[in-house]
Amino acid sequence: MRETVDPRPSGLAGKLAFVTGAGRGIGAAVARELRAEGVRVVAADIEADGIEALARELGPSLRALTLDVSDGAAVEDAVAAIEQDWGPIDLGVNVAGILATGSVIETGEAAWRRVFEVNTHGVFHVARALARRMTPRGRGAMVTVGSNAASVPRHGMAAYAASKAATSMFMRCLGLELAPFGIRCNTVAPGSTLTPMQTGMWADENGAQRVIAGSPEIYKTGIPLGKLAAPEEIADAVVFLLSDRASHITMANLTVDGGAALCI
Repeated sequence: MRETVDPRPSGLAGKLAFVTGAGRGIGAAVARELRAEGVRVVAADIEADGIEALARELGPSLRALTLDVSDGAAVEDAVAAIEQDWGPIDLGVNVAGILATGSVIETGEAAWRRVFEVNTHGVFHVARALARRMTPRGRGAMVTVGSNAASVPRHGMAAYAASKAATSMFMRCLGLELAPFGIRCNTVAPGSTLTPMQTGMWADENGAQRVIAGSPEIYKTGIPLGKLAAPEEIADAVVFLLSDRASHITMANLTVDGGAALCI
C-alpha cells in the first residue's frame, strides 16, 4: 500500500491580503482562492457592486473597500486604516486595470493618461504603501497581474501594452529593493482570459474562436493550448507566488497564456 504524503503547506492560512480590482474577473478569483486558503481578504475595487457581492458570498473574513487606486492619497489612507482596524497586511495583489484600444494616432491624451494612472501609477501607489509597512516588519509578498502584452507588441493596444511593460519593470525594481527585507515581489502575465475585459473586445459570438486561432493580418499568434484561460487559472499562479511554495522566487514574471507568447 502506497504511503500518503501530505502536500507541502502553503503557509497562507491566517494571513491578511489586500487585493485590488477584486470586483470581478481575475481579482474576484484571487480573493476566492485566498479565502479557500484561510486568508483574510480586503477586496478593493472602484465599483462597489462586485466587491459587496463578494463579501456576501465569502462572509465576514472578507471586507469590501471602494477605492480608486489612481489616487495615491486615498490608497495610503486605505492601507493605514486596514492596518489599524484589521492588522498588518501580509500579502498584496494588484489586479486593478483598464484597457484602451485604438491606433496610436487615434489615441487621445486623456485616454493614454488614464490607462497609466490605473495600470502603472495605481500599482506604484499600492506597492509603495504596502512596502512602507512591510519593510520594518521584514516580511511580506506582493504580486501584480500584468499581461503578456508587456513583452509582445499588440496592434491597437499601445497604451495598455506600454503601461503593463512599465509595471513589469517596476515590480522587478521593487523586488530588488525589498529583497534584503525578506519581501518578495513578482508578476503574473496572463494572456487572453475569459473576463469582461476580454469579452468586451468581441464583435460577436465567434470572438473566442478568433482569439484562439490568432490574427495573422495583425501579426497576432493564436493560443497553442487551444483555449482561453479561466480567471481561476490565473489566480492559481498568483496564489502560488504568494505562498511559501514560492519562497525563493522574486522579481519573476510568470507568463500564463497557453503558449500564446511563444515562451517570451
